[in-house]
Amino acid sequence: ERTSLAWERTAIASMVAGVLLARYAAESLHVVFAVVGITQVVVGAAILLWSGQHYENLHGRLRSGDSPVHPTAATIVGVGSIVFTGLATVLAVIIAVSG
Repeated sequence: ERTSLAWERTAIASMVAGVLLARYAAESLHVVFAVVGITQVVVGAAILLWSGQHYENLHGRLRSGDSPVHPTAATIVGVGSIVFTGLATVLAVIIAVSG
């Protein structure tokens, strides 16, 4: 349950960062920032939906005695989180330097 909550917090934080980036883009008319911000919101929402579904699938497997480990999904979500966090950091630095 703690892992599921951690994924939910990560997804919500990603969505909030995306909304803030899109808001900045709307004020300054930066199309690239808007696309990245909206993409972050969509990916965050997908992670949020996935985490709820994964939680239900995990408990179903645990109840039946099967292994709950799914390494491919964890790798994809981990790499995606790193890429979007890195991209958001680069954009924040660009904003700070140009502003």
